[in-house]
Formats: sequence, structure tokens, C-alpha cells
Amino acid sequence: MGAGVGLLTALSLLSRPSVGPLEYAVAVLAWAAAMVQLWRPVTGALAATVLAVVSPMATTAATVGALQVAWRTRFRTAVAVSLAGIAAHLLQWIWHPNAALGFDWWALLVTVAYGALLGWGTLARSHRDLVISLRERARRAEAEQGRRVAEARAAERRGLAREMHDVLANRLSLVATHAGALEFRPDAPPEKIALAAGVVRDGVHQALEELREVIGLLREDEGATGVQPALEALEGLLADARAAGQVVEVGDGLGGAVPPPTVGRTAFRVVQEGLTNARKHAAGLPADVSLEGAPGGELVVAVGNPLPPAGTGPAVPGSGLGLVGLTERVRLAGGTLDHSAVGGRFELRARLPWPT
Repeated sequence: MGAGVGLLTALSLLSRPSVGPLEYAVAVLAWAAAMVQLWRPVTGALAATVLAVVSPMATTAATVGALQVAWRTRFRTAVAVSLAGIAAHLLQWIWHPNAALGFDWWALLVTVAYGALLGWGTLARSHRDLVISLRERARRAEAEQGRRVAEARAAERRGLAREMHDVLANRLSLVATHAGALEFRPDAPPEKIALAAGVVRDGVHQALEELREVIGLLREDEGATGVQPALEALEGLLADARAAGQVVEVGDGLGGAVPPPTVGRTAFRVVQEGLTNARKHAAGLPADVSLEGAPGGELVVAVGNPLPPAGTGPAVPGSGLGLVGLTERVRLAGGTLDHSAVGGRFELRARLPWPT
């Protein structure tokens, strides 16, 4: 900018037929004021405007300064500098009248010129602010999107880890059942002891594999894969429970209908948690599972078992925590979960919406 102002000022000096020391001095000071505008636009513009009262050699620096102020400062400040520039050039007429123009035309020309500079600079500033604002919004939107993706991945990873924890708890409860049989029946036939020991060994091996999956799901640098089994895997769950010596009766009132995967996974978890609780708190007593419902209504899943006599059975640490998580899972699926111990029976009942 300084080079441009200097060049235009030099051309103005060369175009004049006679130039005195005052014009040279004003030209040098005007160029210095233009350089000041790079750091302090208002100060430099006002200095050039004052010089413009004395000589036309400062006109270039004064008008460029008005443009700089309009581009880089507030609109109110830019208007004040433009009005000062108009007044300075009207006063300049007293010292250097233009014979080709009357005062009225000169005043109109100066006003239009400063108005154009004010509008041009304000428009450029608005466009610059708009670009900066759009870039900032884009940066924030990108950061927000990244945060949401990270939170979604973390939430999914935590959810899958909880599901694997539930599977692991079910597996360990089977191992504990067989280990308890070995502890309380040391006089059992060798073949049964060997069978129970094999089940414990296989169960521990599977539990270790599932534990590795849980740890993998919790690592931030690994993808989360795998899903909780759906209702189609219920037969395998019942077979495992019966292999552990648990008597389970099933009442299937679905008529062959298959609920959606989300509903099916939640129903599977209800049955899984109900059978796990039955083994923990009512070992050796039968459990019954019932499934009822149809598309367009709701799926009702119930797991019940007789309550053991008071004072029997070992205390189980962490009792009730599984139901807390299961209640949240059913609620997120849009359903309700109730559990009660009435009439010597404990019953866990979930109602899940079944869309058509």
C-alpha cells in the first residue's frame, strides 16, 4: 500500500507545472502517514486528512486512509473519518481552487468519492467478517461432528462391553454351579466329578475368551464389533442352563412370529438375567420362562422361580445390580420391567413394544 501511495503521489508531483517546497514536504509527510495506516489506520488517515487541507499532495493518502478505516474498523469510526475527509477537501478549495470545477461540483465530487470509499470498505469488511464467521462455524461443526462421532463410538463400545459383561456373568454362574456341586458332593461318582470338572474347565476357558472381548471393546484404539445374541439364540441359552442342572420350563406363545432384532436382543437379555438370578438365589429350584405377544402389540417376557426357604443358600455379592442395568436396557427399548416376590415366587416380567 505504501508503494502505491508513494507512486501516485510522485505522479501527482510530476503532473503539476510548478512545485514548491511545501508540496514536497506534504508529499513526504503524506507518504509517512500512509505507512502509519498499516498499523494504526485511524491515526494515519486523520494525519493525511489534515495534510490534505494544506495541499492536494495528501489527497491520495487521505482517501486511501478512509478506505482502510472503513475496511478495518467500526462503521461509526469510518463515517467520522469520511466526514473529516470531506471537510478537509472542502477547506482545500480555499487554498487550491480548481478553475475547471465550481465549488458546488467540487463538493459533490468529494462527497460522492468519500461515500464510495466508505461503502466499498464497509462491504469488504462485511465480506471478510462473513468469511471468518463461516470458517469458524465450519471448524466448530467439524469439531462437534468429531466429538459426536467419538461419543457415539464410546457409547457403543461401553454398551457392547456391558453386554459382554452380562454374558460373562451368565457363564461364570454356570461355572459356580458346577464348582459348588464339586464342593458339596465330594462323594459323587468319579465319572460325575470328571464331567463337572470338564464343564468347569470349558466354562472358565469360554469366560476368559469373553473377558478378552470385553477388554478389547474398552480399548480406545480398537473397533467395537459383535452384538448381543437375539431371541433366536434362546435355545442355546436354555440348553446351557439345563446342562448346568437347572430345570427350565418354557411356554412359547409367539406362534412362530419373530420380533425385530432390537426387541429380540432385549428379550434375550431378560431371559438370560432371569435364569442367572434363579441360579444365584434359588439354586436347585425349577424356573419357568414364558413368551407372549404379536406384531402391532407388545412382547411380554416373564421368568419366574420359587423363592428358596429363608436362610438357605449362600449370599451373592452384587445382588440387584443386574436388574438395574436390565431395567435401563428395557426402558431404552421403550418398554417396562417389573419384578416382584409374591406368594412364594419371584417373577421378572418385561413388556416390550412390538412394531408391525
